[in-house]
Amino acid sequence: MKFDIMQYLRAFLAGGALCLIGQILIDKTKLTPARILTCYVVVGVVLGALGIYQPFADWAGAGATVPLTGFGNNLAKGVKKAVEEKGLLGAFTGGFTAAAGGIAAAVFFGYIVSVIFKPGDKS
Repeated sequence: MKFDIMQYLRAFLAGGALCLIGQILIDKTKLTPARILTCYVVVGVVLGALGIYQPFADWAGAGATVPLTGFGNNLAKGVKKAVEEKGLLGAFTGGFTAAAGGIAAAVFFGYIVSVIFKPGDKS
């Protein structure tokens, strides 16, 4: 595997831009972080369904596939593939199949962290 500094720079710039947009939304609007995260997933789904997100992900690499917009794009790709293979039923199952690894990892590591650390209010 060849070392390409531009690949890292593109990932840094893309991921940084997505984080910058999120931070501006937190600072300048009354949107809660949960709503912003949900919007990022929905934007990823919409851009993925329109075929706009994949060229961006190909250019930006991990800077576009790791954030929540990449998760949304993954859902859209899974649904599209499942609909092509299974018809209308794929619209309901494709997203879960495509994102199963990420969802399972989030649940597993969330559980591990909740066992290790004591959850509670800061007050």
